[in-house]
Amino acid sequence: MTPDPREPNTKLRVLVVEDDALLGLTLGDLLAGMGHTVCAIEATQVGAVAAAARHEPDLMIVDSRLGTGSGVAAVEEIERTGFIPCLFVSGDTSAIRSQRPGAVTIQKPFRESDLVVAIERALAAATPLA
Repeated sequence: MTPDPREPNTKLRVLVVEDDALLGLTLGDLLAGMGHTVCAIEATQVGAVAAAARHEPDLMIVDSRLGTGSGVAAVEEIERTGFIPCLFVSGDTSAIRSQRPGAVTIQKPFRESDLVVAIERALAAATPLA
């Protein structure tokens, strides 16, 4: 069950997909500091798909371009077996939106406050209105 973003202090299990190791660890630390659990940090398309199946995260934060494979392709493959809310990070968010209209995106570099808003948007997009 997807956590309700309208609930205060919602704690999420987050899968981070980022091929820049330093950025992946920094993002993981930032999420942990926000009270979330980072279930895995993956750097490849294949790793992302396997980690999503293994950990069943509440949210994925995915770099659109990976050194090995594509974050967008990874999400498409993951969605074949079930929906997981997703937030894409990229230096060029227009490229993501051209491939996936309506995708929740955040432009690199970003601030923690921008990440909080983007996470709320990704979860709200996946939550049916009451």
